[in-house]
Amino acid sequence: MITLAENRYGKSRVRVVKVKRHPDRHDFREWTVEILVEGDFQSCFVNGDNSKILPTDTMKNTVYWLARNSLAECMEDFGKEVSSFLLDRNPQISAARVTLSENTWEHLHTDGKPHPTTFVQSNNERQTAEIRAARIGVLSVRSGFENLVILKTAGSEFVGFIKDSLTTLPEMSDRLFGSVVRARWNYSSPDASFVTLRSAIRGVLLSVFAGHTSKSVQHTLYAMGEAVLANVPEVEEIELTLPNKHYLLVDLGGFGQNNPNEIFVPIDEPHGYIEARVRREG
Repeated sequence: MITLAENRYGKSRVRVVKVKRHPDRHDFREWTVEILVEGDFQSCFVNGDNSKILPTDTMKNTVYWLARNSLAECMEDFGKEVSSFLLDRNPQISAARVTLSENTWEHLHTDGKPHPTTFVQSNNERQTAEIRAARIGVLSVRSGFENLVILKTAGSEFVGFIKDSLTTLPEMSDRLFGSVVRARWNYSSPDASFVTLRSAIRGVLLSVFAGHTSKSVQHTLYAMGEAVLANVPEVEEIELTLPNKHYLLVDLGGFGQNNPNEIFVPIDEPHGYIEARVRREG
């Protein structure tokens, strides 16, 4: 017997910009939204009956319509608005997942102060959020960021690892440690202070990365996650991905020069890939 199993559909990469015009300044936000819904769609998949299908184009328009009057100050709250709206108007939808990312824009500084209506992107870091809402069950919120490029030039080593017939990597007691961090964490409540907590979590992660005496990427990753859970009780668990972006010491001996750990060549590929989820027990 053949039957339809897990399925979902929706709209991806809905890009929306909102300008909030205050008397003394403008606020500028750029979000990319993905909506995926689950529900009673078997008649569409199996029989081609679209009578229970909300067009994905309508989902796109829903994002723009809600954004117009939304009071949300962050992606998490806007995602909650979108998921609630879809469930309220569509009884055939049993669950909705709204995933968002934000391109961070900052006020351009001129003459030592922020310009009220001019903005700049200083890096490629993206803030993320994922909201899961269902008719049965508890709404959940997952926040995070990705593409945060970090590097330290001290406090990192890698020694004592397995060495077999295929090992060529030398032990390193003082190496560069670079990564492009992705972090995602779950809140214990869907009504947390998302903006404040996002800033606090990011600050903890960066502070630990900078100050931790690293025996390996794994060692530092766990220390970062552990510190978030120890300092931010609103977080239930955190998942971290830290690719190890290698910087290889250049051998200058053939040119009659020494290299006192100063000249390196960056290697993007291949690179180490380390991820883990750190959570509370009990």
